Amino acid sequence: MHHRHLNHQRFTLAAIDDVISRGRWDDWAELRRAVLSDPALLDKVERVCRPHLSDPYAQRYHFWMHYVEAHRATA
Repeated sequence: MHHRHLNHQRFTLAAIDDVISRGRWDDWAELRRAVLSDPALLDKVERVCRPHLSDPYAQRYHFWMHYVEAHRATA
């Protein structure tokens, strides 16, 4: 996914937020692969999701926060 306002393809906080907020299935799969290969990215995903958790309609962020919690439990 080419991230808006970014000129690189690394998973920075801004890139993760972009993938979660407007990414498609393939983009989410790429983020998942990156998290599986580098579990340190779980912290970044959590940092991106946490501010959105008070919004019950921010379902994408809720999904990824649950993903973080589930994968931390197995790590």
